[in-house]
Amino acid sequence: MAASLTVPAPASARPSSRGRRTGWIADVALAALTVVLFVAVALATGVRRPWDGVIPVALVLGALLLVRRRWPMTVLLLSVAAVFAYHWGHPSPAGWIWPVAAAYFTAAAASRTRWVVAVGVAQLVYSAVDASGIAGRNLTRYLVHTLGEGLLLAALVAAGLAYAASLRRRDLLREAEYRARAAEERLSVAREVHDIVAHTLAVVGVHLNVAADTLREEPAEAAAALGLAQDVRNRAMKDLNALIAVLREDPAGTAPQPDASSIGVLVADARAAGLDVTLHEHGDLSTIPATASVAVHRIVQEALANTLRHSGATMAEVTVDRRPRSVTVEIADDGKGDPSGGVTEGNGLTGMRERVRALGGTLTAGPAPTGFAVRAEIPVAGSPE
Repeated sequence: MAASLTVPAPASARPSSRGRRTGWIADVALAALTVVLFVAVALATGVRRPWDGVIPVALVLGALLLVRRRWPMTVLLLSVAAVFAYHWGHPSPAGWIWPVAAAYFTAAAASRTRWVVAVGVAQLVYSAVDASGIAGRNLTRYLVHTLGEGLLLAALVAAGLAYAASLRRRDLLREAEYRARAAEERLSVAREVHDIVAHTLAVVGVHLNVAADTLREEPAEAAAALGLAQDVRNRAMKDLNALIAVLREDPAGTAPQPDASSIGVLVADARAAGLDVTLHEHGDLSTIPATASVAVHRIVQEALANTLRHSGATMAEVTVDRRPRSVTVEIADDGKGDPSGGVTEGNGLTGMRERVRALGGTLTAGPAPTGFAVRAEIPVAGSPE
């Protein structure tokens, strides 16, 4: 195949064990950090018996963070309640917002903005009232305490919203990438099916016409034409079965794709159909990378099929030139071409152009001095030369 035909689902739609493991590590780290900071700040502010309220509350806050992703709003409410309980039983200058910073951030990132703001404002109001006794003694300290808590809350909510927006943007980009890849795979399948079927119908059609014309007068010739048509049909069925096996991801049934080494078979089919074809091969075609080699085969296949079906040509010349950094393939015939001098692109020519463009090459098709010509040049990166 010119390209893999398996399109993975978007990363956002597939569970990732690595992502779950990383999230769990982050949750444990946040829980441990919250416990350590809460106890450390309490000790720094004069608490002498940490087991009498400080450590139990710190452990509760840390344990809640282990399930913050699953129940963000519940974790926030329980965390705020734990902080209230601590302050009611243990008057302390320790903050109200920072001990539950991770819970606020997670709930805001989970798009619970209104509830988060409502809970935060309620906690700030109570904090301001609870600390009002400080205002009479030290107004500056009171304002710093109150405004600092408010700014921290606003920063946590803003950070959570920004994080949620970045996740949505990432998922949209992944979905767009998935859709683009799926579209490219559909085009790839369409090109493969068209090339196989078009070539088969063209060659088989010629042999059937010969058989129909000679059936009565030359039955032996008619039988030979039918035999050739049957051979071409059998090869086409093998190609289609190989394509279907790849689409079904069935390794046991996957057959090698035709490549530049089997161009001689295409030429022989065209000759058997009555077209005088000359083949010129320059360089070692076996060194052409697989993707480019398949493309060369398909270009020759489609061009000869078009010659048999449309041009009315009697002669054609196929040239494949393996160069150090590229491979060039040209198919020229003595057919009538387009009398208007233009090129009408059907599915076959469009498919060839898309196939070559996907490999970074160029393709030209149009009237030539003796008829009609198709020429493709495909770069070959990383070749032995």
